[in-house]
Amino acid sequence: MTQDQPNRDGHKGDSPDPGEVLLKKAIRGDRGALIELLEQNAPMLRARLEGKIPPALNATVEADDVLQVTYIEVVGRISQFKTGGMSGFRAWVSRVAENNLLDAIRAAQAAKRPDPAKRAHTPRNADDSAATLIEVLAGDSKATPSRFVARGEAVMAMERMLATLPADYAKVIRLYDLAGHSVEEVAKEMGRSTGAVFMLRARAHDRLRDAMGDPGQYFSRAGG
Repeated sequence: MTQDQPNRDGHKGDSPDPGEVLLKKAIRGDRGALIELLEQNAPMLRARLEGKIPPALNATVEADDVLQVTYIEVVGRISQFKTGGMSGFRAWVSRVAENNLLDAIRAAQAAKRPDPAKRAHTPRNADDSAATLIEVLAGDSKATPSRFVARGEAVMAMERMLATLPADYAKVIRLYDLAGHSVEEVAKEMGRSTGAVFMLRARAHDRLRDAMGDPGQYFSRAGG
């Protein structure tokens, strides 16, 4: 093959793959390159997602909503993608999108049979709501009768964690988990579908758990 003959990927000689060039720029922090990559792969991602949405949820969960939330996640975590080239990037983004879709489906189904115990908000005050959310995020291993969130510090701790999140993630937590608005009210306030709100909340909870570190630091012994 001469330098000007196309190789198996359709590129001439040793000319770099434009996609690989964009990917390298994106990993180095070039937001424009990353957006271009995502736009190029959007039709493929949309087609994959549309075939996985249950017909009964078509009015609640839309592929474009999944893509919007996926883009937020990819933009925030692109520095963590290290190897695999374009094929690896496509596989990674596809996994992120499919995980978001699963979250949206589960949340939409759960919304039809809500469990009050899973809702962080209480009508008492902001500190109680923040403390209860910390308990929910920590899980059953820490939220035992002999342990409780130090209420006086809960709001400050939650504010520190929310400050580490993308704006949409922090907003959905403030509106849904802390202020106690319905998913329909949150969707209207944020200009998104209810399916997108469910996905944003799931990802926001994941990020909050990362930001928490050791959950034990937020708990005190009863009577201690």
